[in-house]
Amino acid sequence: MIQLANPSERKRIRCAIYTRKSTEEGLDQDFNSLDAQRDACEAYVASQKSEGWTAMATRYDDGGFSGGTIERPALQQLLADIEAGKVDCVVVYKVDRLSRSLMDFAKLIATFEQHEVAFVSVTQRFDTTSSMGRLTLNVLLSFAQFEREIIGERIRDKLAAAKMKGKYVGGRPLLGYDVDHEHMRLVVNPEEAKLVQHVFERFVRLGSCLKVAQELNASGYRMKAWTSRKGRPMGGAEWNNVYVHHVLTNRRYLGETVHLGKNYPGEHEAIIDRQTWERAQTLLDTNRTYRASQTRRKTTAMLKGLVRCGHCGGAMHDTWTAGKGRLAKRYRYYVCNKGAKIGMDSCPVKSVPAGEIENAVFQHLRSVFRSPDVVARTVQAMQAQVEKEQDERRRERGALEKRLAELRKIIRNLVQVGGKTEGGALADELRRLNDEYAAAEGRLAGVDSQIAAGDELPGQDEVIGALRDIDPLWEDLFPAEQHRIARLLVEQVVMNPDGLTVRLRANGLRDLVAEVRAAAGAVEERMVEV
Repeated sequence: MIQLANPSERKRIRCAIYTRKSTEEGLDQDFNSLDAQRDACEAYVASQKSEGWTAMATRYDDGGFSGGTIERPALQQLLADIEAGKVDCVVVYKVDRLSRSLMDFAKLIATFEQHEVAFVSVTQRFDTTSSMGRLTLNVLLSFAQFEREIIGERIRDKLAAAKMKGKYVGGRPLLGYDVDHEHMRLVVNPEEAKLVQHVFERFVRLGSCLKVAQELNASGYRMKAWTSRKGRPMGGAEWNNVYVHHVLTNRRYLGETVHLGKNYPGEHEAIIDRQTWERAQTLLDTNRTYRASQTRRKTTAMLKGLVRCGHCGGAMHDTWTAGKGRLAKRYRYYVCNKGAKIGMDSCPVKSVPAGEIENAVFQHLRSVFRSPDVVARTVQAMQAQVEKEQDERRRERGALEKRLAELRKIIRNLVQVGGKTEGGALADELRRLNDEYAAAEGRLAGVDSQIAAGDELPGQDEVIGALRDIDPLWEDLFPAEQHRIARLLVEQVVMNPDGLTVRLRANGLRDLVAEVRAAAGAVEERMVEV
């Protein structure tokens, strides 16, 4: 409670009344649950009039918001007014009206204490300035959180039981079915069901998800379209190989439901017969096995993970093709992922021979080695980039320090409430907070290390000298070493229809200079020994 020195010095205590209801049911009535909570709180504040208490006219009402989160508009407005110094005391009807989460409640109490704001629950009166009051508060809140978790478990158990009985439990609308909301079940949509059957039939004939998607798009077919409860149009996207695969592997089309990897007979009617389903799955398994064996084949992809399509901005993956026969030559390519997914006609970049693009990158690096002007511009760009990264790291460092301070305060408050308890919700919360604190401390150490490394950038002359030393040796390096240096220096290669752009890695230049330094030092040591 807020304590005053004597009646003559008594000041006005501004009391903010906060109310909350989890659902919107009944809020349209003339006198609803929020009004009842406020009346009770106003009556309590009026009983403390002799102490200078007065109810603020501003209403902080959250109707239709769960107590499991603090992302509520009225609560956020209340916190903003507290930080602005407009509130001296927060009054609620019950503790769980403010929060049902132990961690969120600890944060709120810490905020109240920071701004010297008292907290009162009308039906559970206690003093938050005393350890016993805080203990009582957290015990009540622990039961509120326990109740919320029990409700969640009941809902999950109910959904699991419904799935095992083959019932429809909601989710995104499924192509081939409409939803009978009155009886909560799937009903076959005849036109869409024909499209689903067509997808299976074409896949069994063509053996390719991509070819099926291209056929569907060319024929004007689209994915299922519907309108959300808020009236927004949803779905209706073009087909691609991923969507086709989702249709081919959805067991609902067999008239089944799936829960935790197990299949159960569904209440809805099947669209695909068992024989067609099995043929499609056998073909999918065959394709999957073939692709896996192709992936395991060793290929030299120097720029793997570095090449991006200049048209769509997406990644380009490495692949290869070969003629017939065991000794046939293999040809390597970098292929646009999006183009491979929806068809190469959609991408002007399509695919590029791996050897050509890798040789172009090599030549670019050689020009960097040999040209002081290029090196100067590269070093300047490197310094600008590193400075930008350093600014981001310093901001992250500040945020981490702030979070660590918050965690220390929350942990201290919880320990004051419960002491060194070894069990229960409070102990679990303390363990979780301590784990978060340790992770934040580890991240802070890593950021400090990155900041220290970023402050040790090599100078322009040093970079020019290191690259000049490498250039004469380039042709004598093994391909693996050339690839290693290239990946060390190159951050990204953007492939456009009319050429490519190479962006160098700032840290790569620094690491390369460090390697040259170490190699020079080793040579000097050997010369001294001789």
